[in-house]
Amino acid sequence: MPAANSMAMKRETLNLRIRPAERDLIDRAAKARGKNRTDFVLEAARAAAEEALIEQRIIMADPEAYQTFLTRLDQAPAPNPALRKTMQTPAPWEQEK
Repeated sequence: MPAANSMAMKRETLNLRIRPAERDLIDRAAKARGKNRTDFVLEAARAAAEEALIEQRIIMADPEAYQTFLTRLDQAPAPNPALRKTMQTPAPWEQEK
């Protein structure tokens, strides 16, 4: 196996304290899925972590609030003189010297 692949396969150690009944439950579930304890726990933890991060990006709204949001998106923006000036000013790399 090339060195690059062995680096990609390297794993860190994660220690946790767990009650025997919880460990036994995890072991039974892992066996039911045809996995070892490490792979089962890692898969479950990764899925939970991804879900927690997705929840940070998804905004839940009731239908009325969502419709209000869509209506506001469809409205023309308010005039913004500073933005208009910026958009009309050539970028520094476009200016002639």
